[in-house]
Amino acid sequence: MKLAIVILNWNGTKLLEQFLPSVVALSKEADIYVADNASTDDSIAFVNKNYPEIKIVRNAENGGYAKGYNDALKHIDADIYCLLNSDIEVTENWLTPIIDTFKTEPETGIIQPKILDYKNKNLFEYAGAAGGFIDKYGYPYCRGRIFNTIEADEGQYNDTIEIFWASGACLFIRQDIFNALEGFDDSFFAHMEEIDLCWRAKNRSYSIKYVGTSTVYHVGGATLETISPKKTYLNFRNSLFTLTKNATRPIFTKIFIRLILDGIAGIKFVCEIKPNHTLAVIKAHFSFYYHLIKVLKQRKKLEQLKIKTKYYERTSIVMDYFVNRKRYFKNLGK
Repeated sequence: MKLAIVILNWNGTKLLEQFLPSVVALSKEADIYVADNASTDDSIAFVNKNYPEIKIVRNAENGGYAKGYNDALKHIDADIYCLLNSDIEVTENWLTPIIDTFKTEPETGIIQPKILDYKNKNLFEYAGAAGGFIDKYGYPYCRGRIFNTIEADEGQYNDTIEIFWASGACLFIRQDIFNALEGFDDSFFAHMEEIDLCWRAKNRSYSIKYVGTSTVYHVGGATLETISPKKTYLNFRNSLFTLTKNATRPIFTKIFIRLILDGIAGIKFVCEIKPNHTLAVIKAHFSFYYHLIKVLKQRKKLEQLKIKTKYYERTSIVMDYFVNRKRYFKNLGK
């Protein structure tokens, strides 16, 4: 089984200096690639000088996470891709349980390891934690992280389970499945593209697993600040894209309720004196309306599948969290 670790880079010399050593030292089972999104710093020169064994794939432009990986992976031949953020520290034997799962479970197409916070290694990290899920209206949440409530890692998620989506911070996927899904949606640029990819995989009956015996540490927010209005814009817009493309009927009822909930979130930002984030939510909605016809055309592929299974476990994680005050995954129940 040929495994390729592919690290997307854009002007990330400092991150490569800090995090490549653990990847190189602890990933002997894999070939390592840096996919460069047209960097203008000396990051590629740094890799060539210090890690000549690492292969470089140069993209013609900075197309963000989605297009960056789509362009780069066309030039990489492997059975399994590991899409690894440049701000991740890996641990000893992190690849072993992942490879074993792929070998023993041919129906498993995508895997995520346990993702902990690099800055506080006792806590789960926001982006993925212990595996992702989605509610009826397209809001994502994780075991170990619901909205801004982060759990401590006490071994409660050292298991292997079926999940709904795997974090793009460290996502393993079979090459044939990535190609069958036609990769990421380029229009997303960044944020939520991995959820869209996983949702499309689920709609085609591929299995997605969380393997808690593999651990990585993620800085998070290293390429786009956690509180950035641009991140708010991309998250809200791309979440609407994802819901519209992939959710089962009645889709327009779900979109209408979702728009109301997003409006409440915008008001909440006003109350928190974050007007730039409120403006980001408004811009996200206008961008969604502008692209709606295109997104509905993409949805036609879903309609052809005639899916009947329910994709969500929670009707509204927003209600569970903000109204019913259920802040931890164990409190959600069924």
